[in-house]
Amino acid sequence: MTRTFNWRLVFKTMGILTTLEAIFMLIPTFAAWWYHEADLGAWVVSSAITWVSSWWMLLAGRSAEKRVGEREGYVIVATVWIVYSFFGLLPYWLSGALPHITDAWYETMAGFTTTGSTVFTDVTAQSHSILLWRALTQWIGGMGIIVLSVAILPMFGLGGMQLYSAEVTGVSYEKLSPRIADTAKHMWLTYILLTVAEGVLLWLCGMGGFDAVCHAMATISTGGFATHNDSMISYSPAIQWIIMVFMLLSGINFTQLIYAFRGKPQRLFHDEETRWYVSACMVMGLVLTVGLLIFTRGYLSSIRLGFFTAISTITSTGFVAADYMIWPPILWMIVFFLMFSGGASGSTAGGMKWVRLAIFAKSALAEIKRRIHPNAVIPVRFNDHTLREQTTSNVMAFMFFYVAIIVLASICFCGCGIGFDESIGVAVSMIGNVGVSIGQWGSSGCYAAFPATAKWVATFVMLIGRLEIFTVLLLFSRALWKK
Repeated sequence: MTRTFNWRLVFKTMGILTTLEAIFMLIPTFAAWWYHEADLGAWVVSSAITWVSSWWMLLAGRSAEKRVGEREGYVIVATVWIVYSFFGLLPYWLSGALPHITDAWYETMAGFTTTGSTVFTDVTAQSHSILLWRALTQWIGGMGIIVLSVAILPMFGLGGMQLYSAEVTGVSYEKLSPRIADTAKHMWLTYILLTVAEGVLLWLCGMGGFDAVCHAMATISTGGFATHNDSMISYSPAIQWIIMVFMLLSGINFTQLIYAFRGKPQRLFHDEETRWYVSACMVMGLVLTVGLLIFTRGYLSSIRLGFFTAISTITSTGFVAADYMIWPPILWMIVFFLMFSGGASGSTAGGMKWVRLAIFAKSALAEIKRRIHPNAVIPVRFNDHTLREQTTSNVMAFMFFYVAIIVLASICFCGCGIGFDESIGVAVSMIGNVGVSIGQWGSSGCYAAFPATAKWVATFVMLIGRLEIFTVLLLFSRALWKK
C-alpha cells in the first residue's frame, strides 16, 4: 500500500520558487531599462509569463497538506531545475539572442547547474541584461535553489528538511543550527558576503563595475560564465589572483567556512576533506607550474597559470587564464583528469567531491591490508570516525554510476558524430559541471557547433551531475514509491 502523493504541495512549492525566479528576473529587466537596450520588452514579457505561471501553480496547490515526504522532496528538487530552466530560457529566446529553443535551453541549464559552457560565439556582443542573467542563473544555482527555498518555505508553513537533504551535495550534510531554515540562511549570508567582497576587490583592481559583479557571481558559484570571449586571459595578473583565491574558497564546505568566519579557523585544518581538497589544489598547481617552466614559460607566469588552471578545474569553475590546449599534451591531459575530482562536499563546486575520493582511496588501501592480514580488523576512518559499511558502499555505488553515466553519454556523443576522445572529454565535463573540456570544445567552453541532439543529452548529464546522481535515479526506483 502506497501513501498518496502530495501533488498539491509540489505545485505550491514550485509556485513559491517560480515566484522567486520572477523576482530575480526583475534585476536584468532593470539593467535593460538602465542601459536603454532593445531587449527590454523581452524581459518584461518573460517576467510577466513567469509571474503569471507561478500564480497558476500556487492556485493548483491551494489547501495543500503541509507534509513533505521523501518522494515529494526528491520530485521537487529534481523538477525545480527543469522548471527554472524552462522559464529562464524565455529571455534568450524572446530577445533573439538565442533564437533556437535548443540553444536557449542549453545556455539556461548550463547556468543553473553552474556548468558554465556556452553556445554564444561572441559573448561581448550580448546586451548587459543578457550577460547579467547568465551570471544570475549561475549565482542562483551555485548555492542551490533548494537551499534558498528552505530559508523561505518556513514563512509559508512548509518544512524544508527533506528538500535540504536531497539537495546538499556530498556523503552527508551538517547543520549549523537545530532549525534547517537557519542553516540555509547562514549559508546564503556567507555566500552573499563572499560575492560582495570579491566584486569590490575586482573593481578596486581595475575591472569595470558591471564585469566585477558578473565575475564575482560566476566565481563564488564556481560557474565560470565570463563577459569576454577569452574568459580571464585578457585580465591583469592581480585580477586573476583574486579570482583564484575566491575559487579556492568557494570549493570549501560552506559550513566549515562559516565556522572559520565565526572565529573557529581550526575546524578548517581539522577537517580531513578540506585538507585533501586544498592539498590537491596546491600539489596539482605545483605540477602544472613545473610543467610550464620546463616548456620555457616565465617563472611568475608559470606559477600564476599553473595554479589558476589547477584550482579552476578542480573547483569545476571553468575559468581559463590561458589556452591549455596549446600546452604539451601531458599538461592538458592532467587538466582532463582533474575534471573528475571537484571541490569539497557542501560547496558550490561540482565533480565527485574529495570526501568520496578520500574514502575510495582509504577503502582501497584497507582492502590491500586485509589481503595481507586476512584475520585483521582494519576499519576505514575519516575525520577520526570509523565509517559505517553503508557509507563506504554508498561511495562505491556513486562512483560506479558516475563512471557508467560518462560511458553512456560518451556513446551518445559518438553517435552524434563527435570524436571518441572529445566525446569522453565532454561527458566528463558535463557531469562534473566543469564547462571546459578537451579538443574542439577545450578551453573556450563554446558549444555552438555541438550537434543539437548532443546538446539535449549534455543538458541531461549536467542536471544529473548537479543533483549528485542519486536524486535523479531515486525517482525511477520502485522502492521510493512504496510506503
